[in-house]
Amino acid sequence: MKSVTLLRHAKSSWDDLVERDFDRPLNAKGRRAAVTMGRHMRQENLEFDEVVASPAVRVIETLEGVEEGLGRQFTPRFDRRIYMAAGETLLDVVHETEPGSDRLLLVGHNPGLEDLVFLLTPADGSEYRRAIDVKYPTATLCEMRFDVENWADVTAGSGRIAQLVRPRDLDPALGPDV
Repeated sequence: MKSVTLLRHAKSSWDDLVERDFDRPLNAKGRRAAVTMGRHMRQENLEFDEVVASPAVRVIETLEGVEEGLGRQFTPRFDRRIYMAAGETLLDVVHETEPGSDRLLLVGHNPGLEDLVFLLTPADGSEYRRAIDVKYPTATLCEMRFDVENWADVTAGSGRIAQLVRPRDLDPALGPDV
């Protein structure tokens, strides 16, 4: 059994004047959401054998917030391909996961993460799939499970969504701005 958990970066700041989108930091709400997601991961005893992340500033800051809430640090491998990647590119990253690892955390951006969910899970009308069809919000965690022994066997439609947790599910104040 293999699992791929996707975490979209938390809400970033459009108020900070940066030359490149890559350098955009989190805003205050995004920092709170990242810490909240880390606390949730601690409560659920979520563990990962490998963490692969985009090197964009907002992803690094998301990981820092998650680590604060989780109470421990990750040792992520930063992969530039994840920045603004298509679902197929993210699947390449999944296929490159170390053979001895069973639980991968992939931290990145939309629309790629959403595309990867659509690629790897059937459009079965499940509650989680319907929610992602509507939107994959910032700082959302989506765990997919695959009944395979090798990462190369993670293929289109072969997974199922085991959980989907949005920041607003944990704290309504972290929901969409009204």
